[in-house]
Amino acid sequence: MTVGEEPTAPAPAPRQRRDARRNRDRLVEAAHAVFTEQGLEAPLDVIARRAGVGNATLYRHFPTRAALVDAVFHDQLTGTMTAGERARTAPDAWTGLTDYLRTVFTTLAADRGTNDLMTTRLPDVEVLQTVHAHNRRTVELLLERARAEGTVRPDVTTEDLLFALAALGRAVPPLTTATTPDAWHRPLALFLDGLRATPATPPRPLPGSALTEAELGSVLGEMGPHRARPAEDARAKGGERSP
Repeated sequence: MTVGEEPTAPAPAPRQRRDARRNRDRLVEAAHAVFTEQGLEAPLDVIARRAGVGNATLYRHFPTRAALVDAVFHDQLTGTMTAGERARTAPDAWTGLTDYLRTVFTTLAADRGTNDLMTTRLPDVEVLQTVHAHNRRTVELLLERARAEGTVRPDVTTEDLLFALAALGRAVPPLTTATTPDAWHRPLALFLDGLRATPATPPRPLPGSALTEAELGSVLGEMGPHRARPAEDARAKGGERSP
């Protein structure tokens, strides 16, 4: 710049770069909504349409489903690890374990996509592998302490607990859909009572209301193997065959 010449303003960011960032944000937002509604197997083209972009744009930002899942759920999954760290330092293991599991189940009830992640295995999602390992270690440490403190049955293993929690967790979305958002408290309380080394006398009242026969039927129907996705329901109503 020569003397007397006005300073040159910095060039604005290229429009293409701003558009790309905006498209990525739209895709993450749309994917979170669709995964929450339909689970992790939701069609990717549904996500692209909801974000207002083409499939090519989606794959340019997220070459694989795992990459998209990682972007959508990273913060929620790492929040589970934070809860695990708090549980590990609880004054007694039983309190730490029960508080931790209630925190986890609150997340499972709120978001079907996170439920899919936490109760199944999805390869290649880096943060998910870290969370599963951290969750296992948290449960393992708390069970070791609880057995030493005499508050948990001595024959319960880490694998026993993780299997039972995964099975119960898978039932949470249909349970809360058919009844109330906090309906999961009752079966979790029943399960936790079964872990105790010495049953409470008298037994603690179970929280919430028991399922009615109609509600149980609705829950089991939601868990059925042929449950159609919303997009498939819409095609069926229009007389179009699902692929």
